[in-house]
Amino acid sequence: MIIYENTVGQFIEEVRHNKIAQNIKNLMIDLGVYGGAHSEYMAWVNSLQFMRNVVDIPKIPSDATVAIEYQIPQTSKRVDFLIFGNDGVVDNIIIIELKQWTKASKHSDIMEHSIETYTGNGLRFVAHPSYQAYSYAYLIQNTSEIVQSSTIEIYPSAYLHNFLPVYKGELINDTFKKWIDKAPLFISNESDKLSEFISKYIKFKSSDNKLLYKIDKGRLKPSKALQDAIVSMMDGNDEFQLIDDQIIAYDYCIEQMELCQKDKKKRTIIIEGGPGTGKSVLALNLMKKFIEKGFMASYVTKNAAPRKAFLDLISKSDLDNKTKIKSLFRSPFGLSRVPANKYDALVIDEAHRLVKKMYRDYTGENQIKECIDASLLSIFLIDENQKITTKDIGTIEDIEFYGQKLKSEVHSGPNLKLVSQFRCNGSDAYIQFLDSLLQISEYVDTDLAELNYVIEVFDDPNEMRDELREINLSTKHYNKARMVAGYCYPWNIKNNRPYDYDILLDNGFKAKWNLPTDDKWAINPNSFEEVGCIHTAQGLEFDYIGVIIGKDLRYDKTLGKIITDQSEVHSDDKSSGIRNATQRDAEILIKNTYKTLLTRGQKGCFIYCEDKALSEFIKKRLGREN
Repeated sequence: MIIYENTVGQFIEEVRHNKIAQNIKNLMIDLGVYGGAHSEYMAWVNSLQFMRNVVDIPKIPSDATVAIEYQIPQTSKRVDFLIFGNDGVVDNIIIIELKQWTKASKHSDIMEHSIETYTGNGLRFVAHPSYQAYSYAYLIQNTSEIVQSSTIEIYPSAYLHNFLPVYKGELINDTFKKWIDKAPLFISNESDKLSEFISKYIKFKSSDNKLLYKIDKGRLKPSKALQDAIVSMMDGNDEFQLIDDQIIAYDYCIEQMELCQKDKKKRTIIIEGGPGTGKSVLALNLMKKFIEKGFMASYVTKNAAPRKAFLDLISKSDLDNKTKIKSLFRSPFGLSRVPANKYDALVIDEAHRLVKKMYRDYTGENQIKECIDASLLSIFLIDENQKITTKDIGTIEDIEFYGQKLKSEVHSGPNLKLVSQFRCNGSDAYIQFLDSLLQISEYVDTDLAELNYVIEVFDDPNEMRDELREINLSTKHYNKARMVAGYCYPWNIKNNRPYDYDILLDNGFKAKWNLPTDDKWAINPNSFEEVGCIHTAQGLEFDYIGVIIGKDLRYDKTLGKIITDQSEVHSDDKSSGIRNATQRDAEILIKNTYKTLLTRGQKGCFIYCEDKALSEFIKKRLGREN
């Protein structure tokens, strides 16, 4: 999304007359973009004065283009400053990450992406500015078809305009050399060097005055879903670039692993993150890194669907390969029989889904305890708001309790919280909209006009399926669309009843649940016609998702309230425990289930509601009343 765009000359004039910060804030208000708090406003006032001095030289053309606070497509990340131009041969884009720090320090040689500095009223780990700028360039390169298909070059850099020269050695040592080589770094006394860097690539205005607009509004190259990228990722290719809060957590975990190897003391790390913040991406990158370093490590998740999908894709369906790497992906089932510290590291994804004891796990007691006991380093990735059954026990409090009980040093806190949104087209607004819609949180008037995310509500389930089917067969989204539903429908086929279908809806809609024999529903090109359940969809993502909302979620027009009805959960549901839960617990689990399903789509979400009042309520919230 373009917040501010102007020529270099006009930018200089706005800064000179002290108008730039207010102009940016006004643009954010007009676009409905969150930002412009006092600290950010003062950062614009401060940093953009320095940038004016940098670009106000004869070598940099006044008709080149400047962009400020540009939001990268498919993410919630904003680039501080970009300048577009031409070097006489090709169009170029320069990214400049701006920092107001006066000093920073390297924490250790192991944390090769992160540094420590005073920011946000405290000493914190943050991404090295050169790495941050490089990762933003990587994201733009890999989300813009125009950039990929043309000769446009992107040059990232960082400008720490208040940084004291005496501390520069902390930023440019060998630990960070590879990032600085990719994204040069300039400090307080190097404004002339930054000017020269810019003028090397920006000698004229760009050949296309609408270059940024075309990048922003042009076709996006579909981001690779996790299950597609795991093959090449395990071959050593970085299909998923970790950025900002992800890379900080990654570095922290790598450092703690090294400490565990040195002193053989147990450590437990808790990483929090909501839907779409990249927990699984981080988990798999960590597992890969540990394996590369020769450590005994496994990716652990109770949910079998992503585990089996990842395994099949990595092995390329080769039975011999699958046998060799199966140990990399395991269930917490059976960890009670594993000797203490058998693993160097266990990376436990979807930790909120852990349970006290699984069926036939006779020696099991509590899976949180068993994960910590079995591994020298245990890393839990958790979102307490994604619990979907009464058996789910994964909480931060219990992880801390068992960590202390087993004499494992527990690590958590702000450096281990993932907040950046990478699903739902990178929009935090969509997550806020769902929380407000489902009345999980207070009402928020969310402007979805600039969301660039498809949300459609269908009155006929057949029309929803037809449109999804067409998308699923298209070249661009081949095999990347699925239908899912809540707990309201019988499992006739699974239970060998004399019925041909499980789900029967209005207008003759008929469908089966995903077949029990198809443990690769998410990636099987023949599985579109089957409807997935929460257990086969959680932990996975698609380009487009179609969600069937049953009668367990309704809207009461008289009360003006979302109503949950646990009696509508079908008796064939043997896993959630919702039918026998307290009314309050049932409400939480039903809402969590639908929120999880509604956040499985990267590009769009289609919705069909059995309750017509709910359908009309959602349309109204979207501004699409009949």
